[in-house]
Amino acid sequence: MHIHSQARCESIQNQHQHQQHIEKGLHTLLDRLIKKINRDNLIRKTVNQIREALQVDRVVIYYFYEQWHGQVTFESLSSKKLSILGSKGADNCFNDEYATLYLDGRIRAIADIELEPIHPCHQDFLRSIQVRANLVVPIVISRGLWGLLVAHHCHNARVWSKTDIEIMQKGAQTLATNSKILES
Repeated sequence: MHIHSQARCESIQNQHQHQQHIEKGLHTLLDRLIKKINRDNLIRKTVNQIREALQVDRVVIYYFYEQWHGQVTFESLSSKKLSILGSKGADNCFNDEYATLYLDGRIRAIADIELEPIHPCHQDFLRSIQVRANLVVPIVISRGLWGLLVAHHCHNARVWSKTDIEIMQKGAQTLATNSKILES
């Protein structure tokens, strides 16, 4: 009898340890999920506020998931028809040269893609996503270039004002310095 009660005691102990392990895993998963939801809410709120302030057709976050390869992970739109969510962009156009410029804080304001002297690859890509004017500001964190904050005017040309650029810079800075972004 003594051997059976000892085995049963060990079995109960193993079940208890297993249950604790599952609870710890669920707690970790829940914690990560809450952080992701909070991060996503901050990003969504930021891009929506920028689009409204600039009165543009689209504001997107182009997130780099590996060196110089990324995709549009968030967008705020004036019309659902303008969605480019998930677009990977023209990766073959974005190289180390551009990355270095953005890492150094480059801001790129194009008033009219039809008149601006830009690389044909870039111009064709912008046309394919219905962009006529765009404004790009880097989101740089301590680890490097996290992403790009991009405003698109789709229906006609637009000269970007100093205020427009400041709004975008403030949005990029809000994202670049927020702990929710830094942890992602």
